[in-house]
Amino acid sequence: MKSRTNLVVLFLLISLLFLVSVAGCAGQSTAVTLTQNTSSLVGKTITAFVGSASQPPMDEAAAVFESQTGVKVYLTYGGSGTVLSQMELSQTGDLYIPGSPDYLEKANAKRVTDPATMKIVAYLVPAICTQPGNPKNIRSLADLTGPGITVGIGNPATVCVGLYAVEILESNHLLNDVYKNIITQASSCANTAALISLKSVDAIMGWSVFHSWNPDNIEAVYLQPEQLPRLAYIPAAIATFSQEKEAAGAFIDFLTSAAGQNIFRKWGYDVTEAEARKYAPGAKIGGDYQLPDAYKAFIK
Repeated sequence: MKSRTNLVVLFLLISLLFLVSVAGCAGQSTAVTLTQNTSSLVGKTITAFVGSASQPPMDEAAAVFESQTGVKVYLTYGGSGTVLSQMELSQTGDLYIPGSPDYLEKANAKRVTDPATMKIVAYLVPAICTQPGNPKNIRSLADLTGPGITVGIGNPATVCVGLYAVEILESNHLLNDVYKNIITQASSCANTAALISLKSVDAIMGWSVFHSWNPDNIEAVYLQPEQLPRLAYIPAAIATFSQEKEAAGAFIDFLTSAAGQNIFRKWGYDVTEAEARKYAPGAKIGGDYQLPDAYKAFIK
């Protein structure tokens, strides 16, 4: 009996040593693969023109990517339309990462980006954002039409979140009624979020992730699923004139890897279509929206 017990113990010890050995080899293999895949990139620099809808996680992701690969990523933020114009005029940059597919469509049409290189980084859900405690009790789109309510949006001509705001309001037949309360149109997603942080307006039409950017100063009010005609996603694509396509592609691969996705998830972003669809199961994803001619005259 004692001999049988000793054999069982010996078997368990051998099994444990085998598992430790396999785990060690697996970890070593991963490290070797990482070194082999990125050794040719050490010392490279790339420039990404980025819509500021992804600024907090993008800053973190670029820093982690540099620490792992030795590739320096310079990030130029602004309204998606503004940074696209900068790329087009200067014919510089390696990556374009706008805040919605609308602007990637424009970049592809202008041959600034290579459509074959596009990958989806994360998804964005439109929401109303208010000051802490929602002092004006804004609970719906209709509440934005109330007397004395001040509203801010992104400039719909150059800022993805502003374009989505107009699309949502038009789709819900509230564009004219809410317009009279819109007192400012910001130049980027970051500046749109700042309107609430600085208490410049009572509410903005923004992204739900603005709450995660600044939870102490921004609250998110989700819309009814049927009120959302479209959900947005953050695409990344390589510029046609990039001189560092290999390094640019490696950064996109990192953003869409488990490590990159975890960074975005930490900042409150949905990283799968299924996650985003929880807020609007019937909404379209992708495509583009053309600003109505009637509204163009209203742009401040």
